Amino acid sequence: MLAKAWTLAALFGLLGVALGAFGAHGLHTVLDDRALSLFQTAVRYQFYHVVALLMCGAFDRSGMNRRLLAFATASFSLGIILFCGSLYLLALTSRHGLGWVTPLGGAALIVGWLLLLVSALQGDASRKQDHQV
Repeated sequence: MLAKAWTLAALFGLLGVALGAFGAHGLHTVLDDRALSLFQTAVRYQFYHVVALLMCGAFDRSGMNRRLLAFATASFSLGIILFCGSLYLLALTSRHGLGWVTPLGGAALIVGWLLLLVSALQGDASRKQDHQV
């Protein structure tokens, strides 16, 4: 999964730019302010987590826990799909029945950050231990 972190970041980044442009230029006259705000929130969070995916790929070479980084990559990817995807659909379709998906995606994003944190802390502890020997 880590080898794919940068590929996923590039894919989600590409989609984020395309969706952001579509929202800014194609939807401003179609959507009401609330729906447009939801769409913009989805784009913004997608880009935040593209950066997180890039970090997972970069940290793969830093001695951090690879297993946790792989799970973080999967969690960020799932979070982007569920959280951002549900907001895109909600903005475009006004189907409030999708609202239950958004918190699941948000939880996946939070888990991704937690896994990244734990991996970083384990890597720090391991590096400190190596320097003491």
